[in-house]
Amino acid sequence: MDVADRPVIGIFGAGKVGTALARLFVGSGYDVLIAGSPRQTALDLLISVVAPGTRVATPDELIAASDVIIVAVPFGKSATVPWADFGDRVVVDAMNYWPPVDGHIAEVDADERSTAEINAARNPLARVVKSFNHVGYHEMEDDAMDAGSPLRRAMAVVGDDPDARAVVARLIDDIGFDAVDGGELAVGRALEPGHPAFGRELSARELADLLSPVAHLAA
Repeated sequence: MDVADRPVIGIFGAGKVGTALARLFVGSGYDVLIAGSPRQTALDLLISVVAPGTRVATPDELIAASDVIIVAVPFGKSATVPWADFGDRVVVDAMNYWPPVDGHIAEVDADERSTAEINAARNPLARVVKSFNHVGYHEMEDDAMDAGSPLRRAMAVVGDDPDARAVVARLIDDIGFDAVDGGELAVGRALEPGHPAFGRELSARELADLLSPVAHLAA
């Protein structure tokens, strides 16, 4: 992808996942903005050390400037993200529901939808996809490889908007992974903790084969 064609990436969440993604995207030549918790002090200093080249922004600045928005906050704080302002943006849900961290959320435990579908319902106009969540943040940089490597690891993208999936697939390829289009958003359940693709080192073919039989999850 030419530099001029690269979308601006905005990341909500300056934790381990958000900063790992920021480093990968900056290293791949992307313009990256990041917004952290308003309670977090010295965010500018932190980002200059752990994700140099990333620009710290307010939520409003990030939304206004970004073409692709990645939400990488703890799942329990997902409702604090300004979903209502995302309009028709491509929004990547990179979160995982972790009861040991988030506590058991009764309405989520009782909901048959994938967590990405739950988040997408916060703004039906947003073009929500699920990705980046099933590879550990500590593995993202270690496992990234140049295109064509026979050992390249795969990363899935699912969503109800095919064009949004294609945008994110290009991002995945640029940061060093083979993108696998897993289809509609409901299939995102297979990428969640405790499900087939989560945390596994898989090739593109292995990941595609693993996701294909889970179409019933969308039913």
